[in-house]
Amino acid sequence: MSEGQILKGDSIYQGRVIDLSLETVELPNGGHVELEIVRHPGGAAAVALDDQDRVCLLRQFRHAGGGWLWELPAGRIDPGETPFETARRELAEEAGLDAADWTDLGFMHSSPGIFTEVIHLWLARGLDSRPLAHEDGEVIEVHWLPLSQALDWCNDGTITDSKTLIGLYRAGAYIKNAFEMLSEDPGC
Repeated sequence: MSEGQILKGDSIYQGRVIDLSLETVELPNGGHVELEIVRHPGGAAAVALDDQDRVCLLRQFRHAGGGWLWELPAGRIDPGETPFETARRELAEEAGLDAADWTDLGFMHSSPGIFTEVIHLWLARGLDSRPLAHEDGEVIEVHWLPLSQALDWCNDGTITDSKTLIGLYRAGAYIKNAFEMLSEDPGC
């Protein structure tokens, strides 16, 4: 059985950030379906954690999201850029930070029913300040919160952005697992 094949594709719109197409697809079960597909180059986000276990969160105005949202520093992958390079660039531009230690937290699909966007997630530690470089049209406040409080905000609905939820949960699990492994090591 195939993994799905495009039988016909028509471009409907090509924009600065996304492209929209109407595609007729053969599904793995042999059926055919017409789908509206939003193509996006993907993105990357950084969970920046300082030596006091505080995480950098941005309070950012998002018109499409209905107002102010809590988010990780993140952005779209530029042509020729790797996901890691994007995460590092966005951390510097949006939060004014660079990191000496980067841990890959995997990737996520933001809305795979219609959207091709894949977001790569990183844990950034060993932080150092850089100049902020917000883009025109960005309204961003930089905040520092204890990671435990940020995770509480994930659970109580204060944080609703999917990349931020997943990034914080994965970073929390990574840190917890690393701590447990150190605790079990008799040489520590």
